[in-house]
Amino acid sequence: MSKHNSLKASATVGGKRSVLKRFERVKLLKERGEWKSGRSPIGLPKTKHEG
Repeated sequence: MSKHNSLKASATVGGKRSVLKRFERVKLLKERGEWKSGRSPIGLPKTKHEG
């Protein structure tokens, strides 16, 4: 039995992600200077990737 065509395409696309992972959001906030040391990484504000 073969895979359905819609399932095959999704594995090979690898398009641009619109959602950042938590560590990526922390890194971006640090680069912008909006990160305070000692702050909890849980409940971060939404951030948009510039690139």
